Amino acid sequence: MNAPFQIALRPSYVAPEELEVLRPEPLLLPGESREQYDALQRIVLGDIAPRSAIECLLAFDVAELSWEIRRYRSLRHKLLEAFRHRAVERALSQIDLVGIDDRTKQLARAHIAKNVVDWRVNPKAAAEIDRRLLAYGFDQTSISMEVYLQVREQYAFFEGLINSASLHRFNLLREITRGRFAKTANLAR
Repeated sequence: MNAPFQIALRPSYVAPEELEVLRPEPLLLPGESREQYDALQRIVLGDIAPRSAIECLLAFDVAELSWEIRRYRSLRHKLLEAFRHRAVERALSQIDLVGIDDRTKQLARAHIAKNVVDWRVNPKAAAEIDRRLLAYGFDQTSISMEVYLQVREQYAFFEGLINSASLHRFNLLREITRGRFAKTANLAR
């Protein structure tokens, strides 16, 4: 009962040679791995195990949509990371700009911006800044809340892309299942 979870993957699917010409060339963004894309496609095709040319084409589309969902999730995460520094900068501004005259504010803002860069790349500086923020009531939860407030429109955009691709993938899988069910029903007659 308490055995570790194991997933048994089917052997990698190999499309019949005549269908290889129909395999779409992946449209990868810089930094994306062709090897990872091919591995995902093999796993998806292995799970679906297409039985016809149409099923194979639909399976290629399912793999492509699975890659897009992965991409959108990754981009959404990068978006949150990018806006986190803005939230830290805003919190530091609320602390450091209080009581500073307008002539000095530009210099102080430049210093805050440098601190935020240090926060992003230097773990020691990050720990020091995080302690300082915490002393003024800015814990990680409040910083995260600020991030989500700043990024809400872009976040919703990525959520829409993920949901749309997921729905499209679901519909393709349902179409494959429906086609197989129809063939089985016709054979039973």
